Amino acid sequence: MSADHSGSTGPAVAWLPIRPEEIDGLPGGLEYAHWDGGPDFPTDPARCVFYAVPYLKGTAVSLRPLPRMPRLRVMQALTAGVDDLLPALSVLPAGARLCSARGLHDASTAELALTLVLAALRDVPGFVRNQDAGRWRQEFRPALADKSVLIVGYGAIGAAVEDRLAPFECARVVRVARSARTVARGPVHAVADLPALLPDADVVILVTPLTEETRGLVDAGFLARMKDGALLVNVSRGPVVDTAALLAELQRGRLCAALDVTDPEPLPPGHPLWTAPGVLITPHVGGPSSAFLPRAKALLRDQLARFVLDEPLRNVVAVVD
Repeated sequence: MSADHSGSTGPAVAWLPIRPEEIDGLPGGLEYAHWDGGPDFPTDPARCVFYAVPYLKGTAVSLRPLPRMPRLRVMQALTAGVDDLLPALSVLPAGARLCSARGLHDASTAELALTLVLAALRDVPGFVRNQDAGRWRQEFRPALADKSVLIVGYGAIGAAVEDRLAPFECARVVRVARSARTVARGPVHAVADLPALLPDADVVILVTPLTEETRGLVDAGFLARMKDGALLVNVSRGPVVDTAALLAELQRGRLCAALDVTDPEPLPPGHPLWTAPGVLITPHVGGPSSAFLPRAKALLRDQLARFVLDEPLRNVVAVVD
């Protein structure tokens, strides 16, 4: 280890939400401790220099040890989005880096996006309800084939979604990102082009991160430009969509939606989204699948090796001044 991560409070420690003995190839030079959000800390937090945030434990749990981590150098999220962790930067020591898990959830989230598209178009929820009632009721439903699909947020997950759309004979796949560029599959349009692109889309898939620019991006104007009968799929973050505006379109029966994320979240009992017509809701499960653990282990192993060798870390979102 080329950097000196020791100090007067004792040997430097990395806190991991996966048991260290279950991750092959962890680098030497650090002590490792397992903490997955339990009430007791595994070591003195003051010794922690690399903190991998517990997965799906909530912000209150994730942020709890931070005020007691004066030597922290890296806060590693296990989510692609880190909007919920950005407020923690104010309590981190100068020079600490916040890293996202970009790439970790590409396969799982893209798989869920395609599942939601197919389930909503073919009305799988309706068939399940008929099965529960013992009803044999055939219906003519839309196919994904021949549809125009618009992907809003063409990053790693957006590209993974397009990979999975390729065999389904879509009429076209249109890509939108913050700025225009060209990728191997073709042009990526800028967000400013959305007003012209939305009227042609049969399916709009949201995979954009939550930023100040994307918060409320899908507002009444955005939805009004979507064609009658179009499907909105959100696997990004709930606040990207104006819930009241979406509810108005759903209740009119003009649009359909498949939502893995909502605003508010968790969606409380009795919220009108639960019973709105034409909506399919899953409880933010784009990431938690069998694909998570092997990819999380690989990410942690790689980041820790880079940290120990003082090499550039991947996916640095912010550095504390």
